[in-house]
Amino acid sequence: MTTITNVAPFRADHVGSLLRPERLKQAQADFKAGKITEDQLNEIQIEEVKRIVDKQIEAGLELVTDGEFRRLWWHTDFMENLNGYEGYVPDHGYQFADLETEPYNVRNIGKISFNPDHPFIQHFKDFKEIVGNRAVAKQTIPSPNQFFYPNLRNHDFYPDMEEFTKDIIQAYKDAVKAFYDAGCRYLQFDDVYIAGLSSPDMSFEGDIYNREQYIDLALRVVNGVLEDKPEDLIVTTHLCRGNYQSSWAFKGSYELIAPTLFAKEKVNGFFLEYDDERSGGFEPLAEIPKGGARVVVGAVTSKTGELEDKEAIKAKIKEASEYIPLDQLCLSPQCGFASTHHGNILTEEEQWKKLKFIVDVSKEIWG
Repeated sequence: MTTITNVAPFRADHVGSLLRPERLKQAQADFKAGKITEDQLNEIQIEEVKRIVDKQIEAGLELVTDGEFRRLWWHTDFMENLNGYEGYVPDHGYQFADLETEPYNVRNIGKISFNPDHPFIQHFKDFKEIVGNRAVAKQTIPSPNQFFYPNLRNHDFYPDMEEFTKDIIQAYKDAVKAFYDAGCRYLQFDDVYIAGLSSPDMSFEGDIYNREQYIDLALRVVNGVLEDKPEDLIVTTHLCRGNYQSSWAFKGSYELIAPTLFAKEKVNGFFLEYDDERSGGFEPLAEIPKGGARVVVGAVTSKTGELEDKEAIKAKIKEASEYIPLDQLCLSPQCGFASTHHGNILTEEEQWKKLKFIVDVSKEIWG
């Protein structure tokens, strides 16, 4: 049995998603084609979740995720199952650095609220039962700020941004409570939106708000959701600049958002990308209050299979500790290995080696 030695986020942690095996991809395709039933799909999904829970524990991790095996996308599966949203196929996907994603998105079709029959709640219960007391079962969901992308608010239902904001906050408050009541004690908000606000390439010309106003709004949304958070529920924010088939969407340091979000967001930890030069330096970490949120340094890339140099990773952590105490630092990949069902371009064996590497390096750094 794994002995849980410290509070989440853990010294060796990971963002959440794992590469989908071919068996799982085939089952999802068969279900979509009507060749198998939903019960048969669920059976295969649960079997594969059991396998990767065991693999994470074998790697020495104190937390495990379900690999996001019961969804296709890191965000839309959760979003489209809230009341007031549906999924659809637009004309184009998102433009990444060197490719366009498969087109899929959500749209606002009515007033927003949490769906008490949201499938993620039962999925978490199944997952937690598999984990038992062997590790901490971590749940990931898209941040409430993901709903503030352009065109995700229908002005017919929400002519006023404040009313929209109020309903998103309440829907997420209800979601957090539902996960907590299901036994979740480690919840992560995945936030590409906030990371985008840190990109100098993002233009706000002609918009209703400027960058600073959107940053303030993003802070208000997360802190509003966490206003009644139970003391024993750990909530973290993961900031991502895009992760699709090993490509990325944008770049920019954390400098523009740090004075507001790092200093004031009431989360227990930040998962931050630091695997390449797109993230800038560690200076913005100085904005995080001493003794406050932990920073999980994403110094190991999930985009390639090549294993990093151990001493180079240690040097990165040492450099980060010049701006925030070493005791507030942790280590992880910069993102998941498969933010979507497509997955990044590496093998499953390479994925497990990376996670074991993180565990080993973290022990050398923190003991």
